[in-house]
Amino acid sequence: MSSPQAGPPEQPARDRGLHARLLAALGPAITAGEYPPGTVLRTEELAARYEVSRTVAREAVRVLESMHLVVSRRRVGVTVLPPEQWNVYDPQVITWRLAGADRGRQLRSLTVLRSAVEPVAARLAAELATPRECAELTEHALGMVATSRGHQLENYLVHDIAFHRTVLRASRNEMFARLGDVVAAVLAGRTHHDVMFSDPRQEAVTLHVRVAEAVREKDGARAESIMRTITEDAMAELDVLAP
Repeated sequence: MSSPQAGPPEQPARDRGLHARLLAALGPAITAGEYPPGTVLRTEELAARYEVSRTVAREAVRVLESMHLVVSRRRVGVTVLPPEQWNVYDPQVITWRLAGADRGRQLRSLTVLRSAVEPVAARLAAELATPRECAELTEHALGMVATSRGHQLENYLVHDIAFHRTVLRASRNEMFARLGDVVAAVLAGRTHHDVMFSDPRQEAVTLHVRVAEAVREKDGARAESIMRTITEDAMAELDVLAP
């Protein structure tokens, strides 16, 4: 009996790889201004330039459209939209923008957003968090302590992201909770683009432990105040690391 042919099933996987590669090239190019607003991109030209099929190019364009980076019109082509129309809350758009030359301004804009949301979320979490969520906050705060020395930024990042996601989720506000991916993208961007000290400041780490304590003790005012200090300190660090 002849062996089954493996060729056809591999094609979708190959296309997904090409699709990801095209997005990884086009997305940052658009957010960095290499294709200014109003630029018309044609699918056939994209396919030829990046050596992919038109099907792959169309799929990549659909993803960019979902992020409101471009709009596709028949008989016109794919037009790059101005930044004010972009979905700036999309984690992938945030990641692409943080990879560009405008990183400092983007980080400040996102940190202002965090300053407006996270202190209030911490207060609500102190009022509404479940015992399990309180335990998660303590676990991740202690994980941050354990990984804050010895140049373990990637391990530290895992706990840092989980800590802030838990605060937002425990606020019981679905709008705040949806910002978990945004905060994760900001924290990851700071780490991967060297906008972090090689070892986090111990004062900042301790503040996270104190937020966990305040939430566990249902002290909303203290949780809000400490989280506000965390976000203010994050902005102050940007003045040093991304002036």
